[in-house]
Formats: sequence, structure tokens, C-alpha cells
Amino acid sequence: MTPRRRAVPHPGSALRAAVYAAAALLASVSLGDTLWHGFAGREGAFVFFAFIAFGELLRLPDRLCEERDPSPVGAAGALAYALLAPASVAQVVAVVAAATLAGRIPHIARPRPGDRTTGEHLARRVLAVGFIAVCCRPLAAPAPDAPGPGPAHVLLVIAVLLLSALCDSVVGAVLGHSRTGRAFGPLLREELRGTTRMSSVTGSSGTVIAFAVDTVGLYALPVFCVPLLLVHLAFRRYAAVRATYRQTIASLARATEVAGYTPQGHAHRVAALSLAVGRDMGMTGSDLTVLEYAALMHDIGQLALVDPVPDGATARLSAAEQRRTALLGGAVVRQTGVDPRVAAVVESLAEPWTRQPPAARIVRAANAYEEMAQRAPGAGARLRALEELRLGTAGTYAPDVVESLARVLLRGPAGAEAPGPGASAVRATARSEAGPGWVTHG
Repeated sequence: MTPRRRAVPHPGSALRAAVYAAAALLASVSLGDTLWHGFAGREGAFVFFAFIAFGELLRLPDRLCEERDPSPVGAAGALAYALLAPASVAQVVAVVAAATLAGRIPHIARPRPGDRTTGEHLARRVLAVGFIAVCCRPLAAPAPDAPGPGPAHVLLVIAVLLLSALCDSVVGAVLGHSRTGRAFGPLLREELRGTTRMSSVTGSSGTVIAFAVDTVGLYALPVFCVPLLLVHLAFRRYAAVRATYRQTIASLARATEVAGYTPQGHAHRVAALSLAVGRDMGMTGSDLTVLEYAALMHDIGQLALVDPVPDGATARLSAAEQRRTALLGGAVVRQTGVDPRVAAVVESLAEPWTRQPPAARIVRAANAYEEMAQRAPGAGARLRALEELRLGTAGTYAPDVVESLARVLLRGPAGAEAPGPGASAVRATARSEAGPGWVTHG
């Protein structure tokens, strides 16, 4: 009898548990301390509680938002309250945590696909606010005869915000690595890139709100809330336009399926697998968008063929026919008005991998695996597909892409085939080292 392997815990699970435990401990101690000693500045605490909860209620869907924090209004309110620190640090953390959780209740009751968990969002918010409140506490209660905030005060606040954003990015990368299994480096780059977009808006808005409330009073809060709401609405519209554009590209990619040139769902499966491989290889931002669009439209050139290729398997065509199909596909893509890099990727799909951009190498390997695995569903087809890809690394497929594809299949990414009777065999192949006869060099 073959001994059953014990499940190996994910290497990031311990770090994720530590982050959650630290956030839960901080929130619990802060809430208990606040309830024991009572609230200071009840009116301000109530106003900021309502402001933060309202901002959380307006949060952007994660599927439309690629930023670090999908609730900019709530984040700005939490930042402003932490910078003011009108009471103890414990009260600041307690009010922000309770308001964030209260604003998330409708989203918890009606979850949307792809949204991050409430625990992750709340943990990051609590740790960031606690850090800012601790650092800014000495600046919040100057002596009665001390002058107002000067340049040094402002520079110190900016330095605290930058350090807080850096720490929050590290925490977000750790949680993302534990949740998805992706490499830590690319995740950290994505988190840091988020600080230059919506996070810069919330950071500057929260700082201005804090200084205004400190000078004018709580009446400044609704006044400065209006421009922040306008930014929120503009970003929501921008995100919706991007989502609609992506849906248009996906619908155009289905033209080959409707015409009977490719199997149903082929383009979307290739796109999902390509994105998983791209993330595994460290691609981020616009590079992933180019990769997704190229994967969706990689077969669009087949519409120029007189007779459909059986099962849409372009790998069975001659080299000249493959190159002609790729060039026709690139010409069609250029007419859609998408990024010219997408057309360049589609046009280079028939070239040797040494002359292809990274996105083309990924799409070509993902497409080949999809075509091979669909010939005869089951463990045998998937095993042969991986073996053929490894054998083709001499000149057809990039070795690093094939190995990344094997790692992705081992993790079982979104968009890959559902686990079935042969899934364990595929994962065993993905884990194995190169065997006799396997070419693993270019």
C-alpha cells in the first residue's frame, strides 16, 4: 500500500496568521481600553465613525479596482482621524475598526465575486491606522502657547505616511502571497505601484482634512468630503469604462467560436492560464493587460482561413500558414484600437521563441497546452501535453515559460481545468525533474 502524503502547509500561511493575529489583538485591546476608560471627544468620534462607515459603504468592487484600497473615502477619513489623534491611540484604532466593519456589513451580506475578504481589508486598515496614530501622537497635543504646524511638522507627517504606505504594501504582499501562492516580489511591486495612484489621492486628502478639522473644526469635514466624492465617482466611471472595454475585447474574441473555428471557451481558458503564468513570472500592470488581450485574440486570424482547422489547433498548420494566420490576426487587432503591443504579440506567435516578446511566449505555450489537453480529456492527455511542451523547448517553446506553466498547474490556478481524476497525475508531472529525453534548454 502506498503511504498517503501528508499535506504540506503553504509557506505563507504562518505569516498570514501572524498578521491577522496582530491586527485582532490590536483591535481587541484598543476596543477594551476605550470601553474601560470611556470616549474622549465623543462628537468628533461619532462624526468620523459615520464618515468612515459611509466611505466603506461606497467602496469600489475589487474586480473593477486594481488599487491597494478600494474605499478611498473611508481610507481618507481613517487617515485624517489617525493624524488628528484627538484622544488615545486605542480610541483611534477602536473607532476606525468599528466604523470599517460597520460599513462592510452590507458587502458581507451580499458578497461579490473576486472581492477580497473582510478580514484582510480590516487587518490592513487596523495596522496602518495604529502605526500612523502612534507616530503622530506626539504631534497632536502641542503646548497651549506653541506655534501652529510648520514646515517641519508637515514634512514629518509626509514621512510617516510614506513609511506607513511602505509597511502596508509589505503586509499586502504577504497576504497576497499566502492567498494566491504568487511570488512575493511581483506582488510587492504591484502594491507599491498602487501607492502612486488612488493611495496618493487618499493620502493627500486625509492630510488636508486633518489640518482643516484641526484649524476650523468638524464643519470642514463635509466641505472637503465633496471633492473626494467627485474623485471617487470619476474613478468608478473610469473603472467601469475599463471593464466595458475588456468585455468588448472578450466578445470580439468569441467571433472564432461563433464561426466554428475554435472550441467554445478556448480563448478564455487560454487567457486565464496565460495570466496565471504571467503573474508567476513576475509580470504586473499594463504588461498583464497586454498579455490578457493578446491571449483572448490570439486566434482571430483564423477567420481569414477558407476551411476551419480541426478543433482550432493552429499548431497542426504548416509554418507558413501559421505565420500568415498570425499576421492576419495582428492586422485585425490593429483595427480595434487596442495597445499596439497586443498586435505585435499576436503577429509574433508563429516566430521562434527566441524572437518573441515575453507575452507571445506565454500565449503560445498556454495555447499549445490547451489544444493538447483538449484532444482527449483525462490524465493521459494532460501528461502528454506537459511532456510535449518540455520536448519542444529546443526551439518552439521558451523553457522558463514551460516550467512556470508546470508550477501554475501544480497550484491549480483560476481558469485551469477543474480537478479531476487525472489532476494528481498532472501535479506529479509538474513536480518531477527533467527525465531522460526531455530537452530543457533553448
